[in-house]
Formats: sequence, structure tokens, C-alpha cells
Amino acid sequence: MSLIQVSNLKKSFGTNEVLKQISFSLEKNEVVAIIGPSGSGKSTLLRSLINLEQINGGSIQIDNDYLVHDGVYVKPNDIKKVTGKMGMVFQHFNLFPHLTVKQNLEMAPKLLNHQPAIEIETHAKDLLDKVGLTEKADAYPSNLSGGQKQRVAIARALMLNPDILLFDEPTSALDPELTGEVLKVMKDLAEESMTMIVVTHEMGFAREVADRVVFMDGGEIIESGIPKDFFSNPQAERTKMFLQRNYK
Repeated sequence: MSLIQVSNLKKSFGTNEVLKQISFSLEKNEVVAIIGPSGSGKSTLLRSLINLEQINGGSIQIDNDYLVHDGVYVKPNDIKKVTGKMGMVFQHFNLFPHLTVKQNLEMAPKLLNHQPAIEIETHAKDLLDKVGLTEKADAYPSNLSGGQKQRVAIARALMLNPDILLFDEPTSALDPELTGEVLKVMKDLAEESMTMIVVTHEMGFAREVADRVVFMDGGEIIESGIPKDFFSNPQAERTKMFLQRNYK
């Protein structure tokens, strides 16, 4: 059974139909890169999975549990349980500026009272080591580079041990020289078999790291496939045009 199963997903903002009957699945330990032009519905799809956007129709199942079934959402407690299986990393970091790096990581697990404080502290330390920021534990976000902020955001998303990580254009707000340090952390996670959906403009990452590439345009999935075939022999004209403009 797929870890994520999406069927006939529809989402509109007023008269603007942003997602049109989207259906796809994600397997355990799979890395899927979603690419496409701005306004194609990529971020809206991702935000719908974790209930940051309410859909207008269709179904979303996470690890066999419904978030929404035929357009009807499950009860609030069940929504919390389902979305708790996922962590999300945003384009603009979303760190709390008044908290240190360590406090940013520890806030959610302490609020949820999941485990003893000493275990939370040890987990935070381990994750900061994992993303190469041990020495920044007591720093505030304003004293970090963009790449460091995004690595902290990734560590924070991992604090609750999610089954799935969602990345919404995690490098698009970064200077090119800072992009590499974030992509390295993401590659390391992929090598550790973390299940991930990555909305990205980084074609090199999609080709090298993803198990599958999904191309969206106009609120639809136009084409998907393994990177080797997708980039060397795209089938749809819209895919070919997009890759000609964005992938060299």
C-alpha cells in the first residue's frame, strides 16, 4: 500500500481552478521531485497534503488513514493524527526569530509533551550535528545565513520523527552559493531512505536524487517517470518545452 494516495484532487481559489483532478501515489522510501512553471499548482498540492490548504474535492490518504475522503474531511483529532506523520520545510524557513536555533527545534516536541526534556535536547543536538550546525545551537536566526536557516528548518521538521518530509521550493529563496549546502542535507536524507516529496526548480537535484519526477502545468500532472527517461526522452510537448527552457 502506498504511503500517500491522492485521488481526483480539486482545489479552486474563487473561479481559478488550481488543481484539476490530481491523482498520484508515493511509496515508502521514495523521493519524488515535482517540477513545473510558477502557478502550476505544485505548492498548493503540497500544502493540501498537510492540511494547510482545504481542498474542494477528491481524497487524500496518508499511510492508510484518510485526511479527506470524497471531499469530506475527517474529524479534527484525526486530522492532527494524519498530518502528524509529515513534516514540512518551507521556502522562507519560518523560524521563530525570538528563539535560538536549539529552542526552535525543541519547541514543538515540548509543547506536545512527547518525551522527557533530556531526550528532546539530545535529539535536537543529534539533528544539528546531522545538518552540520552544532556550533549554532545558541545562535538566533538573524545571525544565520539563508542556507543555515534552511538547514535548521530541516532539522526542526525532523524533530517529531515524521514518516514523510515535504519540501516546498527549499532553495528558491537562497543565493546560488548557499543552495549546495541545503541540497547536500537533502541528498543525505534520501540516501538514508527518507520518504520525500520535493517541489523544486533544481533540475540537477531532480535528476540525481529523485526516484521519480512529476511535471505539473496548469493544475494538472502532465507527465511523470524515472529521471533518466524523463529528462532524456520526455513524451508530452509541454514537458519538452519546459525542459528546453529550464534544463541544460
